[in-house]
Amino acid sequence: MPDRHDAAATVDACLREQEGKELLRFLTCGSVDDGKSTLIGRLLYDSKRLCEDHLASLERDSRRYGTTGTGQLDLALLVDGLAAEREQGITIDVAHRFFTTSRRAFIVADTPGHEQYTRNMATGASTADAAVLLVDARKGLLTQTRRHSHIVAMLGIRHVVLAVNKMDAVGWDEAVFARIAAQYREFAARLGISGVDCIPLSALTGDNVVTASAAMGWYRGPTLLGRLETMEIASDALRRPFRMPVQWVNRPDQDFRGFSGTIAGGTIRVGDPVAILPGARTTTVSRIVTMDGDLDSAVAHQAVTLVLADEVDVSRGDVVAAMEARPEVADQFAAHILWMGEQPLLPGRLYVLRLGTATAGAQVTELKHAVNVNSLEHSAARQLGLNEIGLCNLALDRPVAFDPYRENPQTGGFILIDRMTNATVGCGMIGFPLRRASNIHWQRMRVDKAARAAVNGQKPCVLWFTGLSGAGKSTVADLVEQELHRRGRRTMSLDGDNVRHGLNKDLGFTDADRVENIRRVAEVAKLMTEAGLIVLASFISPFRNERRMARDLMEDGEFLEIFVDAPLEVCEARDPKGLYRKARSGRLPNFTGIDSPYEPPEAPELHLHAGDHTPQELATRVVAMLETRGVI
Repeated sequence: MPDRHDAAATVDACLREQEGKELLRFLTCGSVDDGKSTLIGRLLYDSKRLCEDHLASLERDSRRYGTTGTGQLDLALLVDGLAAEREQGITIDVAHRFFTTSRRAFIVADTPGHEQYTRNMATGASTADAAVLLVDARKGLLTQTRRHSHIVAMLGIRHVVLAVNKMDAVGWDEAVFARIAAQYREFAARLGISGVDCIPLSALTGDNVVTASAAMGWYRGPTLLGRLETMEIASDALRRPFRMPVQWVNRPDQDFRGFSGTIAGGTIRVGDPVAILPGARTTTVSRIVTMDGDLDSAVAHQAVTLVLADEVDVSRGDVVAAMEARPEVADQFAAHILWMGEQPLLPGRLYVLRLGTATAGAQVTELKHAVNVNSLEHSAARQLGLNEIGLCNLALDRPVAFDPYRENPQTGGFILIDRMTNATVGCGMIGFPLRRASNIHWQRMRVDKAARAAVNGQKPCVLWFTGLSGAGKSTVADLVEQELHRRGRRTMSLDGDNVRHGLNKDLGFTDADRVENIRRVAEVAKLMTEAGLIVLASFISPFRNERRMARDLMEDGEFLEIFVDAPLEVCEARDPKGLYRKARSGRLPNFTGIDSPYEPPEAPELHLHAGDHTPQELATRVVAMLETRGVI
């Protein structure tokens, strides 16, 4: 039996050997059933990097789940780890595997091919140095092949290998390979992908995966593993200007104050001058602190704590940058967005943007075009659906520091988060800042909101009446305004039908138009509160997101949501404008409550049950609320 100390020494020697190897991160992608999982399994198996317990598990799983025939190992099962994947024979999640050869260490991400899991593929691609794009030799280039290629190009992956798989199924035909390779090179060139390596192989038989194929003597290039081992991957991160997004203000006691984060580019040394952005404060680095002690310098990908020479204000989300090579700072920019949400991206809707460690409110102000992933043509679009790609202009609620994505993916890539569900719904790559509003500043007036409100003898606020068509919103709001006018209060009504005669006459009733309708009305209501008025806004406003956007525009306590709640059958029975009859007959599409959803308020300031009380009784409750809150 081997000595325990000898075994420990062997393990330590093995670990030291791996530490010295260069690491390549790559992903496999392509359409469904092109053989991505089988290819990775073949790499692991033929490079003899599987432990005995893995081989035993593979044999057992192949008997139970295998799809390659009796007695054959199903190598795809080495990475298809989810039960659902094994039962369906597909990849759903991103599976990562580590393996090494004598020349290099690898982390491979096996990404799903189904269109519905495109978001998972984008996740796997976000950290990759190279992409192995598989194509079934029998099928050629497919839509998902092109979609994945577009994502690879957007994410700035410089090394692409086209693996033309299943050559055994086409009789090892050189002409088939040559045709597919030529078609892909032409498509890749239009995407800006240069230097594509095309390799014919069979993941099932192992030809040209690890060892050269005797069946394809006409091919003189490297095997797939040989290409991955020799790929030049010298990190551009070291050559970039210094960037460190601040993740944490590290202050364990009164004697120490540092700023922790992972360096996203370049090199930093003690004594280097730096700028803190977006605020543009400047100072120098006095210490570089790590768990293992102080350093004289640090480079990209290292996690460090910087101690600065001066007491400057630094917060999470700020970026410490090289003084003479600063990132951009703006609150508007153009970006490509890959949409990953089940609900479409709607211009004007508010989302949460996360860029590095910074968080900001964001909205797409203009969807310039969508991209057809097959033809690469640009087409006009009013929204982006699941897995669609578009070029957009975005506006944030505060300036952030960033670099164009192609210059630094770490400081130029962002995600969009749904404010209601906290789900990640999109990822984006910043192209360039927009300077349109850089010369505009808020002009402060001597007569402000407080002065106007004092003259009016009231607190300005917005009474936001929401509910289905026919619930009685406008009727109740009108009665409330009549009572306020009788008491000498200053008011203004904004009614859903009325504003569509002027301000919003260009809008229809699609989801995108509804979002823009409420955005405009909310901005007008805000201006009216600045005038010290009590604003009564009566709008179906079916989406919680937009009602929250309107609330966020106002100061605390100024937005009072009033849910005029009447059952659908009551609204239909009233149907004062005949709209429900038209909607039921199909003559009025996108009608709320029939074929377009209404999201009721979850916590309104006032919930009025319109089916149980008269409009006058409901109006009395609203006025009583205003008295209780000290508005009047």
